[in-house]
Amino acid sequence: MPAEPYPVRVLYGATIFVGAFLLFAVEPMAAKRLLPALGGSSAVWITCLVFFQSLLLLGYLYAHALARRTRSSWPALLHIGLLALAAIGLGSARQPDLSRAAGHPVTAIFAALSLTIGLPFLLLASTSPLLQDWWARQQRSHIPWRLFALSNTGSLLALLLYPWLIEPRLTLSRQRMVWGWGFALYAALCAGLAWRMRSTVALLEPEVPMAEASPRSAMRARILWFLLPAVAAMQLCAVTSHISQNIAAIPLLWILPLAVYLITFILAFEAPRLYRQWIVVGMLVVLLASLGLMLSNTDVSFPILLNIGFFLAEMFFACYFCHAETYALRPARPSEGTLFYLLIAAGGAAGTFFIGILCPLLFSANYDFALAFLATAALALAATWNGGWRQRLLWSATTAALLLLVITLRIAYARDTLIEERNFYGALRVTESNYPPQAFTVRTLYNGTIQHGTQWFAPPFRRTPTSYYGADSGIGLALRLCCGNRNRKIGVIGLGTGTIAAYGRSGDRIRFYEINPAVLPIAQHLFTYLRDSQAQITFAPGDARLSLAAEPSQRFDLLAIDAFTGDAIPVHLLTTQAMQVYRRQLASGGLLAFNVSNQYLDLPPEVAALAQACGMQARLIASQANEARGEFGANWVLVTENADFFRQPVVAAAARMIPLRPDLRAWTDDYSSLLPILEWRLPK
Repeated sequence: MPAEPYPVRVLYGATIFVGAFLLFAVEPMAAKRLLPALGGSSAVWITCLVFFQSLLLLGYLYAHALARRTRSSWPALLHIGLLALAAIGLGSARQPDLSRAAGHPVTAIFAALSLTIGLPFLLLASTSPLLQDWWARQQRSHIPWRLFALSNTGSLLALLLYPWLIEPRLTLSRQRMVWGWGFALYAALCAGLAWRMRSTVALLEPEVPMAEASPRSAMRARILWFLLPAVAAMQLCAVTSHISQNIAAIPLLWILPLAVYLITFILAFEAPRLYRQWIVVGMLVVLLASLGLMLSNTDVSFPILLNIGFFLAEMFFACYFCHAETYALRPARPSEGTLFYLLIAAGGAAGTFFIGILCPLLFSANYDFALAFLATAALALAATWNGGWRQRLLWSATTAALLLLVITLRIAYARDTLIEERNFYGALRVTESNYPPQAFTVRTLYNGTIQHGTQWFAPPFRRTPTSYYGADSGIGLALRLCCGNRNRKIGVIGLGTGTIAAYGRSGDRIRFYEINPAVLPIAQHLFTYLRDSQAQITFAPGDARLSLAAEPSQRFDLLAIDAFTGDAIPVHLLTTQAMQVYRRQLASGGLLAFNVSNQYLDLPPEVAALAQACGMQARLIASQANEARGEFGANWVLVTENADFFRQPVVAAAARMIPLRPDLRAWTDDYSSLLPILEWRLPK
């Protein structure tokens, strides 16, 4: 058969590129739609990634099933029908009501994503292996592996454009509309190729492609098609989790590991001649040894940029090794092409599932990165086994050293640690020390690297609010001056150690809203703020916004929103719709207090924009750290419609106006973007 004309080749490339772009563009869009219903935990995003990897596997399985039906035109007709069904379904799709979703959040996320984007995502996921199979059959040639690199280039472009261009400029509903138009274009292109495949299938069957005379791939190669991508996916998830939770809680930091992951795919499949195993293996061993030494010294801190750079470099060489070795083992037979991609997707799904779902269930602390390093060394030993005794000795020693690292980390994490607990919402750890000396005993609650409260147990300090909640902080002033001597009704979003309960007086009522069920037992049993408080204290489990929306008006004198100190801030708690819920729960002239003590996000202007949109006033109160009392530097924004509160001399002296930024607009459930408020200055 003669070679395809140039326009047809361009059509194949364009369809694969557009499909990959749409595949990665829809992932953050779909996940953002879930946040108002399922909370703002970073686990929502991680679970979404597990879903996307799982559906990618199903897409490759679908492509493999169609490719095996080589003697009929019905697979092409089926694909055309499913494309039409998916395009029609997008126009009528509605977000399911998850406010009363029962069961584990993971099942709710999987169900919601399946209903909203399941079929379109599956078809997009099948594009690259399916179209490569069609091309190879029509041309009676080898599989065009470079098209896989083109697919990953489209994915990388979508990844980079979404946070920098799409999200800041388009509302979520507009994003969905534009994406729907893009899917219609993709469906038309893909349906045209499917129709062309259907019309030529009868001409293709009498001849056997020359490439089919090649030997079948060995079982060892097929096993490595699965294991190599699985370890690369483990590296992606583990390094992303570690650098964003245990090094620096920087928003959008997850983009860097994913970009590195895609770049290694592109290099492996587009420029295989650049790969030199001895260089990559040498760099990987050096980086694994360096990071192992760095991580084993848990008491030593390193500059943030050096830390992030080391982990990204290690991940680059690990993923490059895995993907390049996968490419080197690629099948020669076109009929094995879809099986090759199917096993790659299966490995990616398995690696992601292990880190994202199983590790939080199996381990009380975060050992993900150490286990990923160990798996990398063990797999490198298997992959290079035929390279001679030097390779075997090198990787055997590296594997043993990394196994020792896992054991060392287990011992180190247990040091000064009273409890470790990990669940869907994160890894919690309570440490105990005797510094500073005047505190006698200090206990601190961590979620990753973020401190969620401390308590000094020396008698003079036992009932003294510390960390972000000192007497001179915004929340301290608000509680002291909001209500005179009368009994107060206080609401708090985010329990932590329950420090705010230390302000409770006899006759006060304080209600805490906490989404993580593991936090309450820790606050009750390892800290004493709750049980020492004179106030009447109640608790509301689950997402605070949903709980407040479902409750009758509590008529709070003050509602504190304390959920923005980490990187995965719950944006759904900082929108105009959320403000309406808060205002309904306030008494006349009541106060909202937002803890905006975030190293990397300039949140005060956004809170001020929300206050203006709701006809309220906002003031920023910044308090200084006081090591003698265990107080951190804290920024609180107080919001109220009661202008008299801000005229009080003490408040007027401490509070300052927040300049409104013309480039910011109030966030809604349909629009939010962290990019305009991202602080680019990194701490040393």
